Amino acid sequence: MAGQTIQIKTETGKQFSAYLVAPSSGKGPGIVLCQEIFGVNAAMREKANFLAEEGYTVLVPDLFWRSAANIELGYTPEDFQKAYALYQQYDENLGVEDIQDSLAYLQTRPECDTSTGLGVVGYCLGGKLAYLAACRLPEVTCAVGYYGVGLENVLDELANLKGRLVLHIAELDQFTPPDARQAILQAASQYSNVKAYVYEDVDHAFARPKSEHYHKPSARFAHERTVTALHDTIGPHYDLVALWEEHIRHEFDTRDVPATMATMVAEPYVNHIPTLTGGVGQSQLARFYRYHFVHQNPEDMKITSISRTVGSTQVVDEFIMSFTHDTEIDWLLPGVKPTGKYVEIPMLGVIQFRGSKLCHEHIYWDQASVLVQIGLLNPEVLPVAGVETAKKLLNEDLPSNTLMPSWNSSEGKPIGEGV
Repeated sequence: MAGQTIQIKTETGKQFSAYLVAPSSGKGPGIVLCQEIFGVNAAMREKANFLAEEGYTVLVPDLFWRSAANIELGYTPEDFQKAYALYQQYDENLGVEDIQDSLAYLQTRPECDTSTGLGVVGYCLGGKLAYLAACRLPEVTCAVGYYGVGLENVLDELANLKGRLVLHIAELDQFTPPDARQAILQAASQYSNVKAYVYEDVDHAFARPKSEHYHKPSARFAHERTVTALHDTIGPHYDLVALWEEHIRHEFDTRDVPATMATMVAEPYVNHIPTLTGGVGQSQLARFYRYHFVHQNPEDMKITSISRTVGSTQVVDEFIMSFTHDTEIDWLLPGVKPTGKYVEIPMLGVIQFRGSKLCHEHIYWDQASVLVQIGLLNPEVLPVAGVETAKKLLNEDLPSNTLMPSWNSSEGKPIGEGV
């Protein structure tokens, strides 16, 4: 996704540069993305591109333009010293003015959908600026701050907040010690439109890939919360169920690999957890689908839906997959010759979306149950079940605890008051 560098004029006639990127659809709600202390560098442009994939038109203004225009720093000790020096002399009030000019500029762009409001997202220095912008600028509908520094000193400004605010706080952040963190959490709890999340055992910059403090699970969780807040306030809104059903239609009905891949992001990821099958990226995943999945599934393979939970960015599907094992199924039973056995498996799929495209699939099932059903695992000597796992999912009245030899020993024993 290619962006461009543009110029923004201030009310005084001066100008500063900014990186602008639009979604593949050509138009989306506008977000101003506020930099860390390292300038509008490659990491910030990647963040902008990532948000554009979510459906937003993103503008990243050069907030250091008064002292070091267009500076791009890395993360070496030397660059950190330069960045910290710029941060120490930075005027945050002027920074909020620059954000206001950036928001005004966004509204003039044809790529920006202004009908639902505007957002501000920021990291580090930008995290605090996002907070201040939310409190001072009424045009900000939603703001998200990642590990903003010094928020405990401006908590009184929350009284002016009109839109929604989300704060991501690192538990081990040396720039936000425990007393400061507690003050932020206490203040945030007083407002229904503010959510503050603490991420345990992570440090400042946990959401920056390649950072020494990068923590992928926390970064992904924070991103999901960020996008959910943005979706809820400024959009865009996607029919994830329709997108998911279109994907599986091409997987199992039309068995069309190009059409399947077209429903996914540029670098998708599929992981069938029990067998470690799937792929990462277009090339590997297309190869997997073409030669080891789409055209290998038995003709009578069927999916019976049990439940479905739909969030802002993902779908969780619970279902039973049934089939006759009359062909070799690389992704499910790699290296196992057809047995002719009929199999029914409870499965769970966690399907993540980025914008209108499927981003990744995590598919779970009980491989022991599969092996029992095709005769490769003996349930008489191990605490495992076969088709009973599917039958029990369909009928909760079937007996429970049949694998527990000690179950009968608790019959008639007291179970405590209030139970």
